[in-house]
Amino acid sequence: MLYYFLQVDATQVADKVNMWDLLQKGGWIMYPLYLLFVASIFVFIERFLAINKAGKIEDNFMSIIRDNVVSGNLVAARNLAKNTNNAVARMIDKGLQRIGKPLEAIERSMENVGKLEVYKMEKNLSLLSLIAGVAPMFGFLGTIVGMIQLFYNINNSGFELNTIAGGIYVKMITSGTGLIVGLIAYVGYSVLTSQIDKTVYKMEAASAEFLDVLQEPTK
Repeated sequence: MLYYFLQVDATQVADKVNMWDLLQKGGWIMYPLYLLFVASIFVFIERFLAINKAGKIEDNFMSIIRDNVVSGNLVAARNLAKNTNNAVARMIDKGLQRIGKPLEAIERSMENVGKLEVYKMEKNLSLLSLIAGVAPMFGFLGTIVGMIQLFYNINNSGFELNTIAGGIYVKMITSGTGLIVGLIAYVGYSVLTSQIDKTVYKMEAASAEFLDVLQEPTK
């Protein structure tokens, strides 16, 4: 019987207190934190897909390019590069367009395309870095607002638990939420930066291989 009453009481408490209700007690500062959270998730997913697409390359891509260039079949090489939608292919296509010019000019043209591709991959990435720094500041602002509310309630109603609970809620919830959102944005930024570095490595390797191919004798 005692177990039954304890179980019922615990169920009633769970019904009265849930995470959404607790977050709502954080006050108006929670709304910009909600927006920052949504923005960080959206930017991360959008950039993750875009960078993954830019860095995806078939294992035999450079082998086919090499065979076509060495055999003098530049049309087939260009068709392959133009029909492959990734950063490496666009850079190689620029190199194929410049064949016949000095090797330094070809390398410089490919480097310019590579820089443009990196710029495209880094688009909106600074927003995640900004959120990682701003979100904890909003949490700190919530701490200040909560303390002001806490002392205001004490001054008007005395030191009673019911009167100071609101200020404590604002202080703790906004601080915790700000840190969580900032951490999510920071982790997302780090993951995307690492993914970009991997793609840049693929581009550099492909560029070096292509320049070596141009110095091989044609069949």
